[in-house]
Amino acid sequence: MIAQSPIAGDSRILREATALAAAGHVLHVIGRDVPEGFEVGPGITVESVSRSAGLRTGNGGLAVGHGRSGPKVLVQRFGRWLLLPEHRNRTEKQWRVAAAPRVAAAGPFDVVHAHDFNTLELAAEYAEKWSAKLVYDTHELWFDRALPGRPTPLWRARGRRFEVSLASKARLVITVSDGIAARLRSRGLPDVRVVRNTFPKPDEVPPPLDRPEGLLYAGRVGAGRDLPTVVAAARELAPFRTVLMGSVDPNYRLDLGPVETVAERSIDEVDDTLRSYGISLVTLTNTCENHRLALPNKLFHAVRAGVPVVAADLPEMRAVVTQYKLGTLYEPGNAPSLTAAVRTLIENYTTYADGVRSAAAELNWEKDSAALVTAYADLTSNNQPQR
Repeated sequence: MIAQSPIAGDSRILREATALAAAGHVLHVIGRDVPEGFEVGPGITVESVSRSAGLRTGNGGLAVGHGRSGPKVLVQRFGRWLLLPEHRNRTEKQWRVAAAPRVAAAGPFDVVHAHDFNTLELAAEYAEKWSAKLVYDTHELWFDRALPGRPTPLWRARGRRFEVSLASKARLVITVSDGIAARLRSRGLPDVRVVRNTFPKPDEVPPPLDRPEGLLYAGRVGAGRDLPTVVAAARELAPFRTVLMGSVDPNYRLDLGPVETVAERSIDEVDDTLRSYGISLVTLTNTCENHRLALPNKLFHAVRAGVPVVAADLPEMRAVVTQYKLGTLYEPGNAPSLTAAVRTLIENYTTYADGVRSAAAELNWEKDSAALVTAYADLTSNNQPQR
């Protein structure tokens, strides 16, 4: 497996590697920023390749207000906006160059598993050298993401074509939602399997609260998460509590108003925190096709915890939330809509709490890991590709 993400914090990669190892495969994972002594489990080794920190400034804290101002600051921000796409591409390429000797030294392998497009070219190169099978595991609709910096329509168009040309060499393509899978098939990739970002079933789920105590957003704090809408709605919902918990993107600034913050916690600790507040916020902006087709980890973490959601009304999330009666929906960017969705959930809390708990029988990692293991069984037994 090859990934440019920080492996220790990438729950999808860790769950996939563990599931495949449990099925009898032996894995070597090359990723980024792996802590010294970090171990995943039996049958899995991990190697780290560092990557540039990028155009980052500040300490990454959440600032109340919008930070510094003035002509010099505006020029700096414009320069960053202009250069960021080029810098991002160069940083990802530099990582691939640094990782290539590690890949060469680790192999050969029977399968090369590329996590996301920024490792696909490197993975395809070594799959060809070793006559190995190539797997492309795209966690997002890569060239349809909302990205900071200046618009790059030509880069996106060329990138989609290049992605298809490389991914067409893969014996197996994996992604995270039915919507993304359908889009990739429409671009010419026939065998696309869905392995959702679900979580393992907990040993026990305590009874739900009689009435929720607050809203908890548990996830990355940054642009694209519709957090200004959350803050605006929090002002209307107060004294009902609204809480943010998660790592903060560098340079992200937000006036929090009445929104509280709590320290970031481990995945297992998030379960108890969600249950203590009673409602999980699953927010995204309606600014790109990737968001419209996304099924975020937060949605499935709420299912694992047995907690209803207030989620952005985007096509893929709407389909799952309504099918399983997981909670209510709001229009992204619309604070009154979010406020109304929260109040509706509070008024019908027992109904949605029951829906979430019933959905746990279907929306869990045991089912999705079985889909992954089956896909690998087809791959390694030379079965014909299946949709």
